[in-house]
Amino acid sequence: MNSMILKILKVSSVLTFSVVLLLSSCKVNYSFTGASISPLAKSIQIDYFQNNAALVYPPLSQEFTDALRDKFQSQTNLMIVNQGGDLVIEGMITDYNTRPTAIQSDDVAALNRLTITVKVTFINKIDETQSFIDQTFTRYEDYSSSTDLNTIQESLVKTINEYLIEDIFNKAVVNW
Repeated sequence: MNSMILKILKVSSVLTFSVVLLLSSCKVNYSFTGASISPLAKSIQIDYFQNNAALVYPPLSQEFTDALRDKFQSQTNLMIVNQGGDLVIEGMITDYNTRPTAIQSDDVAALNRLTITVKVTFINKIDETQSFIDQTFTRYEDYSSSTDLNTIQESLVKTINEYLIEDIFNKAVVNW
């Protein structure tokens, strides 16, 4: 009876050791943000986004670029570099406009829509299959036509930027 128990203990010890060894040799790149970045990628270069839109909101380029850098810095372990990054994001703001929407029966707009469009190129030097070139991202926010855009423009731009940056982040490193 004792020899039978010893055999069972030996077999279970070998199995336990094998499972522990197997699990410890596996490397999983895991993130709470859903980012799936190669462990070989150590740095990201995010170039300044020029505003080439016909209508220019002066702080937009700097605010957008800073917010994009902040997103990658806070959500990944990548180091932000000025040049030579393993990952590179570059692009431009191609459109910034406000237009009437939700026209009422008296031909007056109940709402206006602020739209921002950016064109982005993402280069992944580690895995070029993840790269994309000249991808367009567009987001908008509606606001009451009775509200002066100048009074709410800053908050609308901030909200739109958050959506655009989330879209870019997901396309570049979440692989949705």
